[in-house]
Parts: sequence; C-alpha cells; structure tokens
Amino acid sequence: MPGWNVSDIPDQSGRTAVVTGANSGLGYVTARELARRGARVLLACRSESRGTEAGDRLVAEVPGADVNFVRLDLGDLDSVREFAAQAPARLDLLVNNAGVMALPRGRTADGFETQFGINHLGHFALTGLLLPTLLATPGARVVTLSSFLHAVANIDIDDLNAERGPYRRWIAYGRSKTANLLFTHELARRLAAAGSDVVAAAAHPGYASTNLQAAGPRLEGRKGAERFMEIGNRIFAQSAEAGALPTLYAATAPDVAPDSFIGPSFAMWRGSPASSWRAKWTLNDTAGDRLWAASEQLTGVTYDALKV
Repeated sequence: MPGWNVSDIPDQSGRTAVVTGANSGLGYVTARELARRGARVLLACRSESRGTEAGDRLVAEVPGADVNFVRLDLGDLDSVREFAAQAPARLDLLVNNAGVMALPRGRTADGFETQFGINHLGHFALTGLLLPTLLATPGARVVTLSSFLHAVANIDIDDLNAERGPYRRWIAYGRSKTANLLFTHELARRLAAAGSDVVAAAAHPGYASTNLQAAGPRLEGRKGAERFMEIGNRIFAQSAEAGALPTLYAATAPDVAPDSFIGPSFAMWRGSPASSWRAKWTLNDTAGDRLWAASEQLTGVTYDALKV
C-alpha cells in the first residue's frame, strides 16, 4: 500500500455507503471521494443545516454525485433507531466516522457518558440495527474509526460511564477509542463464526487537522486551549484529505482483512495508509465479549444473527 491515494480507490458504482459525521473533516472527505468513484452516499449528520450544506458543497465539487443527507444523532438512541428505520435496502459500506474528543463531563440523551455514548454506543447500536441489511449485501464492510490515542487507556468494564473518581477527559476519550477497536475485533470474530463475508475493519487518521481538536476547549470557553489546538493543527497535523486515506483504504481496498487496523505509515502520525500498531488489550476476546454484552444491555440493540 505504499503511496496509495484516492486515485487508487476502485470503482464504487452500484454501491451504497453510509458515512456518519459526513458534514466536515474526515467524514466529508470520505463521503466525497466515495461519491467521486460512483457510490451512492448517505450523509448521516446530527445538524440538518450543516448536513444539507455539506451535501450542496459536495455536489458542487463532484457534479452528478449521488448524495443525500439523513439526520442522525449518535447521542440519542431514538435518533439512531429513526435513521435505521429509513435506511436503504442495500448497504455495501458503513463508515462509523463521527466522534467527539476530550469534551468536559456530560451525558447523552440516554444518560451515557458523552464520549463513550457517542463514539462507541451510538455506533454499536447503529451497526446492530443495520446488520440485517449488511448481511444481505454481498461483500459489505463496516469501518469504524479509532485513534492512536486508544493507547492512553484500556476500558474499565465496571465503569463504562466514568462514574467513579474524578473525570479525566483524555482518559475517557482513550477508553472510547479502545472500545471502537474492541468492537471491531469482536464484530469480526462473530461474523467469521457466522460464516459471513462482511468485513469489519478499523482505521485511524494519525494527527489530522479537523474541527475535533478545538471542540472541547471551545465548548468550555477555554480560549487559550482552543488557540493552542488550532496552532498545533496548522504546524504539525496533516490535512483532512490525507487523514481520510486510511479510512478510504479500509473501506475500498481489495486486500483488507477482517479486524485490520489501518493508519498512516509514518509513526502512526502521517503518510500513506499502512497496517497500524494497536494495544494488545484491543485484541482480547474476553474483553471484547464482555464489552459486547454490556453494549447490548445498555443500548437494547441485540445482534441476534451473530449470537455465539
């Protein structure tokens, strides 16, 4: 995969993709490049105004692109169910891209710690509700975005909602990104046991310049921290265009194996897509099974076709 770029994306004509958080950053680039190669793309975004604007902008960049906005708030399980109820009859690709980073302590509409609730539980529920369609679509894939910052912390299966002790935003973020990788690992394991050809893989962008880094400081009015993040993005980060390449590779390259973790080739930071290092705890079958059971209980979404 050295030197792999968007020109290497195979033809996506006839394929339907859902990209969460597609109104900006990595999600927007991912949706745009899939549409450029002929895919029908559903832009799954929380804000109707931003989602609609992103769709208009995408069509301006890729005339004739087949894209539609559909509202999805991953912090509200009712919204996730509403989205799934109107999903297309064919689904070749689900890109679990949306996420939040290092926010102050908060709760989702269903009472979950915000980062765990949006980054993991929302996508767990969405994937489970769309699973019958994915299973019925030959060659379907699920690509879930994690981060190299998953290495900051393993999950605490007994405190998934960060209710014990002081709240540490970066630890909570790392745990949510570990959950993304454990989910991918367990999903791949269960798909294989069921004899399905659906590929579950994960990706991360390295350090890419998006709105994600400054969102937390901006929410709290911490102007200095917000400015620091913006300067870091300008000096050290690669572009969202480059940061989306691992996702696009995981979503479209023909040689992607189940439970792959694709990231930038240079020090997990930047460069063309490559197989990425991951913490050993993200490959633990027992932890994956326990997180899966807890996620089904918390969301009420059960993967009946993948019972083990």
